[in-house]
Parts: sequence; structure tokens; C-alpha cells
Amino acid sequence: MLDIVWRAVAIGIGATVFMDVWAILLYKAFGLPRPNWGLVGRWVRHLPGNVFHDDISKATPYAHEEALGWIFHYLVGIAYGIILVVLTGAGWLAAPTFLPAFILGIVTVGAGWFLLAPGMGAGWAASKLPNPMRVRALNLVAHTVFALGMFSTALLIR
Repeated sequence: MLDIVWRAVAIGIGATVFMDVWAILLYKAFGLPRPNWGLVGRWVRHLPGNVFHDDISKATPYAHEEALGWIFHYLVGIAYGIILVVLTGAGWLAAPTFLPAFILGIVTVGAGWFLLAPGMGAGWAASKLPNPMRVRALNLVAHTVFALGMFSTALLIR
């Protein structure tokens, strides 16, 4: 059982690394901004009192918000890795297939669209941003990369 848990954790970490490398590639190739984990950390720090903000950048800063944002980012990835293994069962670890990882990867976009984005002041599914359709498309691609990361990591550690 402990082996299954550690493998699920590794799948979440591997997938999150894939997503981070993807963000770096988009930044280097196209100049797209990298995720601001400091503002995510600020949002997490304010969660006990306020989930939704008009503009998280105007909320009271926190000294370690960037570290908190990175930790939160990886803990969410780990949680998704565990959820994947729980939903697919231990048999999936022996013979991983892409489809379950892809479905979960796309479903997880909902957390960003309907919790994180409005929580940070970007509106539902980034509707308050200048180009919400572009942001949504990039989110879908990033979560597909995350799914590829889950699948690839599962293949690597099987």
C-alpha cells in the first residue's frame, strides 16, 4: 500500500514538473509570462479569511508568499496524482494508459477556472482578463501537458 502512495505522489510531482517545464518553454519561445506563484501564495495565505478577491495583488503581502505558492502548486499536483491512482486503481500503475490521465487533466482545469482565477480577481474562467479565450486555451494545453506528465511518470516508475 505504501508503495502505491509513493508512486501516486511521484506521478503528481512528475506531472507538475512537466507543467513547469512547459511554462519555461512558452516563456523562452514566445515570451509568455510565467506563472506568478508569489501571488498564488498570497491568495493561499488569505484563504482562511477571504477566498475571492477583486485583485490579489492589492491584498496584504506575505513575506514568504512565493515559497508558499510553489509549495501549494506542488501539493495540488501531488493531490491530483493521488486522485488519479484512487480513481483508476492500482492496476493502472502496472499498465498506465493516457486516457484516464487526460480526462483528469482536463477536469482539473475547472479548479483553476472556477476557484483560483476568481479567487485572485481574474473572474470566472479568466473572464476579467484582456484575452480570456487565449488564457483558457493556454490553460487547456497546460493541463494536457500535466496529463502527459502523469502518464509519462507512471510509465517511468511502473
